[in-house]
This record gives sequence, structure tokens and C-alpha cells, in this order.
Amino acid sequence: MNWTETFRSGLDAIRAHRLRSGLTMLGIVIGVSSVILTVGLGLGAQDQVRQQIDALGSNLLIVSPGSSTSESGMRGGFGSASTLTLDDANALASREVAPDIAAVAPVTQDSLSLTAGTENWTTSVVGTTTTWPSVRSRTLRSGRFLTEDEVTGAADVVVLGSDTASELFAFGSPVGRKVTVGGTPMTVVGVLEPTGASAASSSEDDLALVPIGTAKRVTGAATGSVSTIYVQAASAQVLSAAHQEITALLRNLHGSADATAEADFSISTQESLLETANATNRTLTILLGGVAAISLLVGGIGVMNIMLVAVTERIREIGLRKALGATPRAIRRQFLVEAGVLGTVGGVVGVGLGIAGAFLLPDLIDQPVSVSVTATVAAIGVALAIGLGFGVYPAGRAARLTPIDALRSE
Repeated sequence: MNWTETFRSGLDAIRAHRLRSGLTMLGIVIGVSSVILTVGLGLGAQDQVRQQIDALGSNLLIVSPGSSTSESGMRGGFGSASTLTLDDANALASREVAPDIAAVAPVTQDSLSLTAGTENWTTSVVGTTTTWPSVRSRTLRSGRFLTEDEVTGAADVVVLGSDTASELFAFGSPVGRKVTVGGTPMTVVGVLEPTGASAASSSEDDLALVPIGTAKRVTGAATGSVSTIYVQAASAQVLSAAHQEITALLRNLHGSADATAEADFSISTQESLLETANATNRTLTILLGGVAAISLLVGGIGVMNIMLVAVTERIREIGLRKALGATPRAIRRQFLVEAGVLGTVGGVVGVGLGIAGAFLLPDLIDQPVSVSVTATVAAIGVALAIGLGFGVYPAGRAARLTPIDALRSE
């Protein structure tokens, strides 16, 4: 019996018991589709996190102040000190001192109440400079951003985030209208394009941007300290070099050039943020993938069970084939082909259902699902391997039957 005849015989045997074969493949179908959707949900969550991190800025380095210590010895968390200043930001902006830094945007931030007519909204008021849009990779939906003269003169102008603008102005364009920020009337000169991203507990679309001098005047801050310095590296390739330049420069400026001394600032990158955010997603993906793998194992046991039933039902057929000259190898091959077909067809159907689910689920659960080509191919391969692996014992049992015993069986 050649391979063509073997495949034809195996397909005929499967078609002869369509319902039983379908129920046998069901376990593999469920297992494979679960693997596709589990991996897809994990990848979708990681892609979503990467998009949100990328929305923070391109090739971004975030410099934060260190921790503070009170007179009683109580230490605050990272960012609680006032160790970063505008002079630090100006020094970092020098291409002679830091050639791998493209732009720098110092930021001072506080939560204030905004009022426009009868509407009011409390949001994060961010004082910054003209470089903020390029460093943070933000664009304007309408109007313009802060000018150099407005930043230098601490003008009473404000750029609103899209969510903030919609809360304060239900109708019409906010550009050119008045907003009271912390008791100071200001003119809206622009509205940012929404990103849908969030950082920590705040939305990137819910903020009000003012000149950094204006922010200090409104909040009553007399010092030259800033809460954060956003630094944009010249390219992704020099991100590490920019990190080293920031560290060396700030250590020198803050009198901690000695490598053994503790720095009074910290630097985080997008990759570190991304790695932290994705750690939980990977753990959940592995956990759910393990559950899906158990489904595949159960499906494989179902294949072995049905093949054992098939061997029992076809003992006389096996005996007749052997009496007519079929070798144990040919008998073994026939049952392995049947088991392999059950596994492969179940895998293909499972992949189809998984891909269909990947297109339908995002609308139902508001969570992106990414189809992995690698996981899809691997799932089909695993389904075939399970079919063959769990079909080995029934096929071997059929091959070991002697013709005389098989023909005598009832």
C-alpha cells in the first residue's frame, strides 16, 4: 500500500464516522483556538503598552529628582526632593557638552482649578518651554504652541489638552477664549491633538500647558527647581550615550562626580518603563497559555481514545489486510495517518476560529488582539504532533495483531 492509498483509506475511515471524528477533533480545536487567542491577547496588550509609552516621546529619557529627608530623618520617595533646576536643563541643552542630546524640556507641575465661564475643571498645570512638543512627540489639533517670547516674558497664555478643552468648552473652538488658571486669567492659544495614552494615574490628554515662569508665578513657587526634565536623544542608537552624558553632567553640577557617591537624581527610559509594564502581561500570557496547553493535552487523549476504539472495531479488517499481504509497517502507517489527519484538521479549524475571535473580541472587550504568525504555525504543528504522538500506541497495537487472531475475533 503506497502513501496515496494510505491517505485515501484514512480519509475514508474518518468520513465513515463523521460525528465521532468531529467530537474527537473538538478538544484540539478548543486548545488551538485558545492558544491563538491567549497569545494574541498578550501581544495585543504589549503593543498597547508600547504605543502608550511611545506617546510619551521619541527616544525619551526622563530625569527625576532624588528623595528628600526631613529634619526628623523621614525619607521621602524618589522625586520628592528639589534637586533639579532650570540651570540643569540649560546645561543639558548645550550640544557642546552633550552632543547626543537633541532637545530638553524642563517641567514644573501642579494641580490647579481651571474656570471658563460657568464651567470649572481641576487638572494638571504644566509649566514648560517651547521644546515640549518636539520632546514629547505631541502635535496641535488647533491653534499654536507657546512662543519663545511668551516663555521668556512669562505671558498669561495656555495650551489645553483635548480632554481638558472638552470639559471647559462644550461648544466652539477654545482658541482665543479666556480661562482662569489658579485665579489668573489666561488666553487659550492652542489645543493638543489627543493621544489616548496615560502616564501613572494621569491622562496625557488632560493637562494645561503654560510658560514655566507663569506656572511658578501662579503656584507661588519662588525657587528655580523643576519637577522633571524630559530629554530627547538624537536617535535610538545614541540613547545609551545620552544617558551617560546626562549622568556625568548632572553629577558634576551637583557635586557628586565621585562614582561611589549617591546621585540626587534618577533617569528612566522608555524601555525600562516598557519592560516593567509588560512583566505582568507576560506572566498572565504564560499562565493562560498553560491552561490552553492542557486543553491540547486533553484533545490528544481524545485522539488516542478514539483510535483505540477504531482498532477494536476494525480488528477483522486488519486481519484481512494482513492475510492479503499487508505488512505491520503498512498497518501502523494507516492508523498514524488517520490520527495525524484528525490532529491537523483540528489544528486548522482551531486556527480559523482563533483568527476569527481575534477580529471579533476587540469590539466586545475593548482590548486589542494581535495574531502571531509564529504562534499560528506552531499551533498547527503541535496539533499534528499531538495527533501522531497519541496515535502511536493504537497504531502499534494494530500492527502487532496476528492475522489468525484478528480473523477469529467477533
